[in-house]
Amino acid sequence: MRISVFGCGYLGAVHAACMADLGHEVVGIDVLPEQVQRLNHGQAPFFEPGLDALLSDGTASGRLSFATGAAAAAEATVHFVCVGTPQKKAEFAADLRFVREAVTGLLPHLKPGDVVVGKSTVPVGTAEELADLVHEAEPEAELLWNPEFLREGFAVEDTLRPDRFVYGVGDTDQARRAAGVLDQVYGAALAAGTPKIETDLATAQLVKVAANSFLATKISFINAMAELCEATGADVTSLADAIGHDSRIGRRFLNAGLGFGGGCLPKDIRAFMARAGELGVDQALTFLREVDSINMRRRVRMVDLAREVCGGSIVGRRIAVLGAAFKPDSDDVRDSPALSVAAQMQLQGAYVTVTDPKAIDNAAKKWPDLTFATTVEDAVAGASVVLVATEWPEYVALDPGELRGWVDEPRILDGRNCLDPQAWREAGWTYRALGRR
Repeated sequence: MRISVFGCGYLGAVHAACMADLGHEVVGIDVLPEQVQRLNHGQAPFFEPGLDALLSDGTASGRLSFATGAAAAAEATVHFVCVGTPQKKAEFAADLRFVREAVTGLLPHLKPGDVVVGKSTVPVGTAEELADLVHEAEPEAELLWNPEFLREGFAVEDTLRPDRFVYGVGDTDQARRAAGVLDQVYGAALAAGTPKIETDLATAQLVKVAANSFLATKISFINAMAELCEATGADVTSLADAIGHDSRIGRRFLNAGLGFGGGCLPKDIRAFMARAGELGVDQALTFLREVDSINMRRRVRMVDLAREVCGGSIVGRRIAVLGAAFKPDSDDVRDSPALSVAAQMQLQGAYVTVTDPKAIDNAAKKWPDLTFATTVEDAVAGASVVLVATEWPEYVALDPGELRGWVDEPRILDGRNCLDPQAWREAGWTYRALGRR
């Protein structure tokens, strides 16, 4: 099929490359010429495992190309809207400018039978507004809502082999025919048994923000338990293991530590609260304010822990922060807990050096006042405290005996509860983690 993808950031670039890999003819459309040029050379503008190979294969085969103008979508019959919906400045609400601009730019190029598929995370009610614009421009075109569920670091896998599809579909015959067209786009995964949930537009828009809110709540719950564990001498990791065996709860996302960050969970739960307020049901989501508050408190608590292990003050201390990305297998530093803690410690008088396998360039642009190192050895040289802030596999596998020879004082803060406390203590380190003795 001929497909256009509006927005070639994280979601759009991955989606375009994966659709081409499935055999479709795809054009990705973005307003940034330098990003389009890079993508046309088979290079992703961000780090995502496996994506460069798909881009190279797609562009070399001729099935995948990128352009800057909406007119490039004229030959396509399925149009995916994959632009960002960032948080508005000084507000919780989502900024929908880019979604509206993408759809408005597409309208003059719609043809009878075309299908517009929204994938961006938007406040409920947005799809209905956009559907009216589509029908006004071309009565025989249809808008569906098909939310994305990508995990950074696994986005290619999640697109090619998703755990479910959700279709938001209107109640007309034309809308049902449009859903059949989308079935053809996803034919390979559907044939392999991927479940499909077909629902109304409102429910489809709620699915993504509801899922992210649940995950954020689960993470903040175990971090709230970590606060109690610190006050009582209990161990949050053992607690998580014990309750995680309950099949109603599960062990995933019960890892206490610095909490969540990135470009989705924080802004999505805030936009969800803002939209609930607009709808007059803000009390239904007041718990999300505490979820957000618990998450932010973890960062402050980590700075407190650094002061504790340094005898009450970090002024003049050298601190190495291992990790800048908000999660491993990504170079995304948006709302990164690691960088937030590093910046707070530097403001309180510490000499902070940050390292990361992939995210140093992005981190340096966002936090130019921090010092960065390209290797662990350079980052920890002469350090009084080492903080593991992002659980990259290479940091989890560090040899505590070898690392001790590089630091000035062997103090390790396990910001992700990902290290073996016994191994580090036996190697002579002072080991501390959130929620553990």
